[in-house]
Amino acid sequence: MSLEAIISYFSRRRWILLALCIITPLGLGLWFYDGPGRRWFNFYLTCSAYEILWCLVAFFFWPSKKNATPIALAVFVVTCGLEFLQLWQPAFLQQIRSTFLGMALIGTDFVWRQFAYYIAGTGIGWMLMRLLGQDDV
Repeated sequence: MSLEAIISYFSRRRWILLALCIITPLGLGLWFYDGPGRRWFNFYLTCSAYEILWCLVAFFFWPSKKNATPIALAVFVVTCGLEFLQLWQPAFLQQIRSTFLGMALIGTDFVWRQFAYYIAGTGIGWMLMRLLGQDDV
């Protein structure tokens, strides 16, 4: 591997980390927002931020543009699975959901409207991955 390729490899990851450092506090800010339109910010817009976050986390490990579509699809499918999992309410999952981390990672309530925001977030995540990814040779 040439020196130029190594520098490019780490430069891409630096940009991905910067994007993660922006989307993480943004998503948390949306979650805790308490002003006008609170419900929309807290329950819907956070879904888009959640998708973008997980796309970028996976992309950090596989930063090639060719991986953008498989990563985006995998994140979307897993997130949809987690959304449907919210229909199942066994005691052990309720106990997990009662914690902040459980609420943030697996959610608490099934809401059909959130799927539109998952799609939007996945699309934005895909565009960011295409923008930040290294060209495939």
